[in-house]
Amino acid sequence: MPRAFHPIARFVRRPCLLLTCLSLLFVSGCTHQTGNGFIAQMRDGQPQEFLQTSVDRMATLAMRDNLNSLYRLMGKLYLRNPEELRKSGFLDINTAVKQVRLAVEQQQPLPVLGGRKDLAALSYAMSPEFLGDRVGAFIYAIGSMLVTAHGNRIEFYMTDAINPTFVHNAARNIEKATWILAQRQNKEGQPLLFSNEISEEGSNLSFATEFGKIVARLDLLAQMLDERYRRIGLNYAQSLLFLNFLPVQ
Repeated sequence: MPRAFHPIARFVRRPCLLLTCLSLLFVSGCTHQTGNGFIAQMRDGQPQEFLQTSVDRMATLAMRDNLNSLYRLMGKLYLRNPEELRKSGFLDINTAVKQVRLAVEQQQPLPVLGGRKDLAALSYAMSPEFLGDRVGAFIYAIGSMLVTAHGNRIEFYMTDAINPTFVHNAARNIEKATWILAQRQNKEGQPLLFSNEISEEGSNLSFATEFGKIVARLDLLAQMLDERYRRIGLNYAQSLLFLNFLPVQ
């Protein structure tokens, strides 16, 4: 009698056919994923992301979003304070924003601030004695303060360390800067910069909302950093408690 012939044997005898079927199954499965699927994510990723932990990536994205929020606020402040744009010497808002953006991200001084950066620049920019473009100086000061608080970086990798205390302090400084923006006035009793508005004609709280987003991102990052370093300490303590040697590879 002939031997029983199992259907799988046909594939075993034809390895090329087996590989083809597996490939079709893989491709078919991928086509049912959404645009956020694994293949799409790998395609859209950058090579340097392989050198980032999840917290490093989060810090990089948070910094990008926070700086973009500042640049949006800068444009809105120029619209509410057109005389400051004239002081800047630039003909349009986009050019003025671009110059401040380059100064912040390349960590270059802003000439109108006399070489001051971060907190020193913020104090000077919101003082009655300052006579230059207050919008550009104010946004530059906050931007440089954020970069300083993150260890003078805007992108983060495994070899970088971010102090969660400094990130937390940066969030509190943003809250104080928001209060100063809303409250500080010149000798004539007018705001140094017009921003939020609540009147009979309507209300505009978009400035406070955008600053609130920055504060929220900073606070979340500070918590994530705190938890990461706490877990490192706990893991080490656990290894001592259970007399486990730490892995070396």
